[in-house]
Amino acid sequence: MPVFDPKPFTVRYSDDAVADLRSRLKGTRFPDAVEGAGWDYGTNPQFLEKLVAHWADRFDFAAEEKRLNAFAQFTVEIDGETVHYVHARGNGGTRMPILLANGWPSNFVELLPLVPLLTETVDGQSYDVIIPSLPGFGFSGKAKKPGMNLTRVAELWARLMTGLGYERFLICGSDMGAGAEMGLVRAVPERVIGAHYVNVYSQYPRPEDPSEEEKAYFAKVDQWSFAEGAYAMIQATKPQTLAVGLTDSPAGLAAWIVEKFRTWGDTKGDVETVFPLDTLCAILTVYWVSATIGSSVRLYYEAFRDQAMMQPMPRHDVPHGIIVPPADLPAPRRWGERHLQNIVRWTELEKGGHFPSLEIPDVLADDIRAFHRAIENRG
Repeated sequence: MPVFDPKPFTVRYSDDAVADLRSRLKGTRFPDAVEGAGWDYGTNPQFLEKLVAHWADRFDFAAEEKRLNAFAQFTVEIDGETVHYVHARGNGGTRMPILLANGWPSNFVELLPLVPLLTETVDGQSYDVIIPSLPGFGFSGKAKKPGMNLTRVAELWARLMTGLGYERFLICGSDMGAGAEMGLVRAVPERVIGAHYVNVYSQYPRPEDPSEEEKAYFAKVDQWSFAEGAYAMIQATKPQTLAVGLTDSPAGLAAWIVEKFRTWGDTKGDVETVFPLDTLCAILTVYWVSATIGSSVRLYYEAFRDQAMMQPMPRHDVPHGIIVPPADLPAPRRWGERHLQNIVRWTELEKGGHFPSLEIPDVLADDIRAFHRAIENRG
């Protein structure tokens, strides 16, 4: 068996890297825009200029380093791939391991607000929190060969949890992270105590006999796909073309990502009411310094060609829990029941969007705990 030999990891934003980033930001050549267009044509030019100026002049890189390094981080080689992860142990009581998984366009920074909420002991229960960075996201390594898809990610994460000494564990994921979570349920169901998801994937095959609620949902999904889904087609078909501009221009990177946070979060059109500029800059800086935006979007190319994930899910006994945020194309329960097995908790939220760990971390943490209790109460 390969040796599991993790190395402590410290985030470093070197003076040279910060100086280069600031120089590029200050030298941004902004495009023209139609007068009064706002966000109609894409990222609002005025907001982008504000974000770029904040990133260049007011974002405190040293303070952000210190904040990130307050979380214990490691890297480990698994099957030739470098996996970066946060490992925060519960502070008392009965400790349960839980793997948290983010998706695109964020990175591990998105999930950090959950760490103090889950490691705290509540009613005698705390959690050992493991947050692995997806391959090609932030400080995990970039795959050099084709095929680093969600099935492969699940295999890496199963080995990570074995190496950490966790034979069985909970998982919670959203977006691409939920896809890797499903890969774990598919590959090692006997190890998964429970799987908690943010919403239900909208692109499963549609039934011949949809309910009225499902018909209304499909209409919303189709409208959203037409208005907002072009990014996914680009990333799933021509990621390398896109990667050139996003890797070379921090303003281009910011424009590509901030639009998603505005549209997918429960922002009602005002980004900063939910995602402060420092939060956006923290996520952007991880991508920029690690030069991983290209490898992150490449996961879409691989995911769309993942033959194993396209097969029907085998029968299993893994309990499932789902939270459904209102600003994230909320799926009806009937849709979830068609495609997810053993649903023991279904929570329709009153607020929140695609990034609940940033938007409403306390609500998400409470629902994870309630989901865990529901599993235990089943006996």
